Amino acid sequence: MNFKALILLLCFPALMQSQEVIGKWKIIKEETGEARSIVKIYEEDGEVYGQVIRILNEAKRDKLCTKCKGEDKNKQIEGLILMKHFHKDGEEYVDGTIMNPDDGKIYKSKMWLDEDNPDLLNVRGYVGIFYKTVQWQRYE
Repeated sequence: MNFKALILLLCFPALMQSQEVIGKWKIIKEETGEARSIVKIYEEDGEVYGQVIRILNEAKRDKLCTKCKGEDKNKQIEGLILMKHFHKDGEEYVDGTIMNPDDGKIYKSKMWLDEDNPDLLNVRGYVGIFYKTVQWQRYE
C-alpha cells in the first residue's frame, strides 16, 4: 500500500462522520443570532433522536418545560429529547417530530445537511402545508 492510499484510508472515517447528522449541533436563535443550546443527535434502534445536552445561558439551565404535554411536562429542558423518530430516506432524515420547548408544540419535521456546507444542518418543522426551516451549526 502506498503512502497516499494509507493517508486516505486513515482520513476516510473522519470524512464520513462529517457528512452525517449524528453528532452535536449548536442552535442559534434566528432573530438575535444568540447561540441558545447544544443538541446531540444520535441513533437508537434504527431511529434518530435529538436531545438538548446543554443550555448555553447559565441562568436558563434549570428552566422547565412547563408548556410541554404528557411525560415531558415540567421536565428540565436541558436533557429533554426534543427530536424523535426520524429515519433516513436518501439524503434526508424524515417522518420525525420536533418539539419547541418554549411553547410545548410538536411539529412534523425533517432534516438534511446543507449541500454546500455539511457543517450546517437544515431542520424543517411543518404545520399543515406551512413550514419553517432553520439552520443549526455543527458543534465540535
